[in-house]
Amino acid sequence: MIIFMYRIAVTNRNLCRGDFLSHVRELAKGSEYQAILLREKDMTETEYRVLAEQVLTICSRYGKKCILHNFVRAAEDLGHPCLHLPLPVWEETEKSRLKTFSEIGTSVHSLEQAKKAVSLGASYITAGHIYTTDCKRGLPPRGLSFLREICTEVSIPVYGIGGINRKNEELVTGQGAAGVCIMSGAMV
Repeated sequence: MIIFMYRIAVTNRNLCRGDFLSHVRELAKGSEYQAILLREKDMTETEYRVLAEQVLTICSRYGKKCILHNFVRAAEDLGHPCLHLPLPVWEETEKSRLKTFSEIGTSVHSLEQAKKAVSLGASYITAGHIYTTDCKRGLPPRGLSFLREICTEVSIPVYGIGGINRKNEELVTGQGAAGVCIMSGAMV
């Protein structure tokens, strides 16, 4: 039996071997990931906007969903409807600016944050980190019971993030998650 798994590839140019845009093109061409979250935290907004325009062109060409990250103005300038905001950025952003987006997601690290995201009108949340990951080196993972609690307590889609790979992704969706976010496995 084949079970559909909604996978979001989370980008990090610094993990990518070879040309980043060529790698994004391969991700967009394939069927392994249904969406690409362009999460380049080390860029200025101007740099991010230039890269986002290129990635949006690639995603559009291959019919792949692209989610922009953090930079509201860049997403506005590009007229892109999907945005992922860190919760503190969302709370600091003027509400009227966010009305142009049809989908806004955020990352949460506690049940309190998950409920806050729902109250703000989040379309979805990413919850983590679930497993040990180099991205959160030295921080203990929150684990599957944390994810199960989030999935049980909120009525919007929840995607597990952090240390997720092909070997453990079904354990993640088994907790009620709508899917998984994969960075390291998607970037190498």
